[in-house]
Amino acid sequence: MASSQYFFILAIIAILVPSLLVTEFLVGDDKVWTLNFDYQAWAQGKEFLVTLLNKLLGSVFKYIAGSHTVLEVNETGFQQCAALLGIEALVSGNDVITLATLGRNWYICGVANHCEINNQKLAITVSPAPSPISVCRGSITPIYYWWMIAIFGILVMEMV
Repeated sequence: MASSQYFFILAIIAILVPSLLVTEFLVGDDKVWTLNFDYQAWAQGKEFLVTLLNKLLGSVFKYIAGSHTVLEVNETGFQQCAALLGIEALVSGNDVITLATLGRNWYICGVANHCEINNQKLAITVSPAPSPISVCRGSITPIYYWWMIAIFGILVMEMV
């Protein structure tokens, strides 16, 4: 009976660990959400994922409240630097975008000409989270693999 409980706990950990290892991105890193920054170059090579814990993960837009906004737009809005009517701007200066939609996601600043003239816009591609099996084949193999061996070893010692 106890061994089935240990197995169940191990299975839950194996499913959740890849989600916990996903990164939350500060948009623009130390430049944050500002004017005249190449957000497309910044996003290149980063992997934006939807995860089991997507309510806790996403992209954070930091800026001085009142100086910028964040608007989620469609591709046309991104290209034309224009938001559709009824889209609510994020204005807190510490806005967290939950990455819950797979595919392309577009964001612009809605203040004055910040998007058109100062290139304050970001397009990212959001992918599904990897399964525990594919994570083991990816770049976090050593971390995930060694944690699973350690947990399994502890469970085996407890059963003996």
